Amino acid sequence: MPTLVVGMRICNMPTTSVGMAPVKYNLCRTTTLLEGAKMPPPPAPLPTNLRSVPGEGSVFARPFKIFFSVGEPSGDLHGANLIRQLRARCPQIEIVGYGGPQMAAAGCTLHEDLTALAVMWFARVFANLKTFLGLLSRAKRYFREQRPDAVVLIDYPGFNWWIARYAKAEGIPVFYYTPPQIWAWATWRVKKMRKFVDHVLCSLPFEKQWYNERGCDATFVGHPFFDEVRRLDLDEEFLEEYRKGDSPIFHGDRVQPTINVPPAAKNATVPCERRPLVVILPGSRTQEVTQNLRWFLRAADIVREKVPQARFALACFKPHQAEIARKQVKAAGLPIEIHVGKTPELMHLADCAMAVSGSVSLELLYHATPTVILYHVGRFAYQVQKFFRKVKYITLVNLLSTGKLYTGDIEPFDPAQPDAEQVLFPEYLTCEDKSAQLAGHIVEWLAQPEKRAARIEQLEKLRAEVAHGGASSRAAEYILTVLSRGKSPVPPPYGAMKETRAAQSD
Repeated sequence: MPTLVVGMRICNMPTTSVGMAPVKYNLCRTTTLLEGAKMPPPPAPLPTNLRSVPGEGSVFARPFKIFFSVGEPSGDLHGANLIRQLRARCPQIEIVGYGGPQMAAAGCTLHEDLTALAVMWFARVFANLKTFLGLLSRAKRYFREQRPDAVVLIDYPGFNWWIARYAKAEGIPVFYYTPPQIWAWATWRVKKMRKFVDHVLCSLPFEKQWYNERGCDATFVGHPFFDEVRRLDLDEEFLEEYRKGDSPIFHGDRVQPTINVPPAAKNATVPCERRPLVVILPGSRTQEVTQNLRWFLRAADIVREKVPQARFALACFKPHQAEIARKQVKAAGLPIEIHVGKTPELMHLADCAMAVSGSVSLELLYHATPTVILYHVGRFAYQVQKFFRKVKYITLVNLLSTGKLYTGDIEPFDPAQPDAEQVLFPEYLTCEDKSAQLAGHIVEWLAQPEKRAARIEQLEKLRAEVAHGGASSRAAEYILTVLSRGKSPVPPPYGAMKETRAAQSD
């Protein structure tokens, strides 16, 4: 019987898309990042059966069939963007498999909405074990009978390792796009990557070297998140209303009603547009919302005492999560507005934020919003993570800003540590009440404008180095080029590497 293992996420939290005017970066510049990584080079030369179409990329004549397996809402976003790029190059391509509604809208024929089963930790997995086993059996049968040209996996390792295993058994090439961060939590899993995955399409600059050194054929394509943040437009009407102080309280399904706002707050002597806005991002999974929101609310209460003119807005990913938030906010008696589907707009407006760890940190980086990160877990889970976690920070922005992957120190962030100023998003992975610490960072940024300005400058500098788009385009070009050639465009010397040598690097 397959064993499905789901671990804590570092940076695969889904968020709502952003589409502000693109920041003008030089995509050709060489940026020194972790372990000397560089931005991805242009796609490899195309084979003779490809032709260029100005403005449309390459067009592939053969109608491939590709099976996707995606289990996270964020992966659904990235999968949808990749599918659009694949279809732009190969209009007759057939995309099928497991994913979510955004992939379906992009042209994927869903066998199952796997994102509806996004779960964490062992107990939740076992509760859905029968469903997962059924989906695995269905995929195995599909590979055997329909034989797709390729399988593309996006994150969700506990389930996708088995998808990769079954595809590999049928001789179907496997691509892992935005691979799991096994370098942070479970380095021994690289053996599975080496055995069952043919091509690792890395999203982080240091991953290519890490995987190559351990015997995997890896290529750095960039983080697909930055494609998404550039793709859609912000709601200018919403932004304008907020700036004017005419907070959009009732706008149909777009925005949930303001919760428990006393008249004194509505008629504050400080003009609303001059009142600092603190945005709360409690996570995209319901489990994360229930585990983290109460601590954010306690922190908000402390901030309100120290900075009475502060406003608060809470961004929810789904309507039913807004209902959970509504009840907690009402019980806390706090003047907090609750919105659904306005995450990027609120980030853009925010003076600072409190957020659950995840890819939301990259979106906050894109907006250069000073943020404090929380990831609250139970005591048992906290003890378990100590055995799995190999890196000090759980927030990707902090891994990028500090420039260190493995330091030998995995103690959680401490604001008193010598290099605390290099940790751009103070983070708290904890099983305890850290609301006072969360509030402390927010109060410092609001009460000391020079501190907030300095942090924004640091974030803007890092953004200029890492927030480049084009990952979906590069990944699509790579996948179709490989399938068209019938082999990897990069000779894979790693397959012949002895297992013992690779194991020594793990």
